[in-house]
Amino acid sequence: MKESAAVFFKHLGFTYLGANLFSMQISLKKYTLPLKHTFRISRESHDFQNSLIVGLTHKGKVGYGEATSNPYYKITVESMIAEIMAIKNEIEIFDFDTPESFHKYLVEKGLTNFAICALDLAAHDLYGKLKDKPLYELWNTNTSSYPITNYTIGIAPIDIMVSKMKETPWPIYKIKLGTTEDVAIVRELRKYTNAIFRIDANCAWTAEETIYNAPILKDLGVEFLEQPLKADDWHGMEQVMRHTVLPVIADESCIVEEDVEKCGLHYNGINIKLTKCGGLTPALRMIKQGKEMGLKIMVGCMTESTVGISAIAQLLPQLDYVDMDGAMLLKKDIADGVVIKNDGKVLFPSIAGSGVTLN
Repeated sequence: MKESAAVFFKHLGFTYLGANLFSMQISLKKYTLPLKHTFRISRESHDFQNSLIVGLTHKGKVGYGEATSNPYYKITVESMIAEIMAIKNEIEIFDFDTPESFHKYLVEKGLTNFAICALDLAAHDLYGKLKDKPLYELWNTNTSSYPITNYTIGIAPIDIMVSKMKETPWPIYKIKLGTTEDVAIVRELRKYTNAIFRIDANCAWTAEETIYNAPILKDLGVEFLEQPLKADDWHGMEQVMRHTVLPVIADESCIVEEDVEKCGLHYNGINIKLTKCGGLTPALRMIKQGKEMGLKIMVGCMTESTVGISAIAQLLPQLDYVDMDGAMLLKKDIADGVVIKNDGKVLFPSIAGSGVTLN
């Protein structure tokens, strides 16, 4: 079995680090994922996304997880691999029982949340496959009702933004802003679609701009604003919450579990990113805490492949909003799992866990 596993992972291009059938066998691979279009937000732009895929094998089952690099948080695939390699011998002999116990162990080892996320997603996928049930079922939720993902339109010249919408007709668009002509951009885009708009300024606005823009954007069919101010501008958000006519969702202000309580006093909702908080394990706790505080709950992506998107999809029944279009933005995907149809509906995999298999 050891030899067959090694051959299997070598065929996929992974670095195989396993020991034997009864240990936690681990594999790591860097992917460079090309995007369909240049993706630009207020602070950066890129044409590809570097991503780490982790495979965890136990008792003949393989679970997959993912975490992307991110310059804003100073995370690279190489840095995540180095972290994981530093404790790979300990991971191999870890007595895997539940994803929660594994996550606690990883936190105690001091890994970054991005590296923990890749391992945690793999552990959840593995656990579901061992139990032969999808994660949403293990969490006592069902997929009879769930929110539709938005499709993201990055900052670009107006004609390019319009062409992206025409290329992918969609019921909900997230529009990235952070220019000197933001309202004019939304006004122009509105001419070409009746879709719901969500606006994400990625920390580029001031409180005054947000309060001024909000009523105009509301009249243009905008549903909510996401992270208009800098992440630590809590005073500005107090002003926004007193005066804005649109709901505001925290993103960069809500990274880990400890941020939920403060965001509850300054925002109408939170956008949870699995890579930032450390995976599904803390995300589930953040969802529960946010709901108890009366916040709207959103989960967002970081342009992951279907590996990461399939993990997000398991949370759908618990969410008010979702941004899980990452794999849709890629020229070529690397995995099979959740499928998002042209109308936004989701086809869940027939296999258990997150339902992921690598191509």
